[in-house]
Amino acid sequence: MSTEGHALEVDDVVHQRTRLSILSLLNEVGSAEFTYVRDTLDLTDGNLGRHVEVLTGRGLVTCERRPALGGRTRMWVTITREGRAAFGAEIEALRRLVQRYDAPRG
Repeated sequence: MSTEGHALEVDDVVHQRTRLSILSLLNEVGSAEFTYVRDTLDLTDGNLGRHVEVLTGRGLVTCERRPALGGRTRMWVTITREGRAAFGAEIEALRRLVQRYDAPRG
């Protein structure tokens, strides 16, 4: 049985479940307040912060403080062009995996 071509070509940074969820959410909305991402994905501040730090380090998202009502500032997370490309590449790698699975077996 040949295993040629069976390596899963995913990016370990993007493929991690929480980071993939963050990129998926931001791919849809473009930019979101930190607390929105936290609550939508049911994460803690620290957990989300660490994953955003990893994604920021790779240039896949940016973070910026923006003024909000009442003089407070809020942290916003935005997907970058590189982040959209990395998310798209990840989805394509998963599609190829599903196609291999669905292919007729001889």
